[in-house]
Amino acid sequence: MSAPDVANSRVRRKRMEIFAFLFLTAVVMPVLAVGTVGSYGLGIWIYQMFAGPPGPPPSPH
Repeated sequence: MSAPDVANSRVRRKRMEIFAFLFLTAVVMPVLAVGTVGSYGLGIWIYQMFAGPPGPPPSPH
């Protein structure tokens, strides 16, 4: 490899690392966060369909 090829590959690698970082922080992490919170909420909702809402049991009157 010649010197310009080495410098070009370093620039390309740095650009790819920046792109990967931006993609992870702007796309992957928000999708994972929304999916995690949404699946947790769905799980609680399904649980409450079977177990009833939280709180004390209704009075016998």
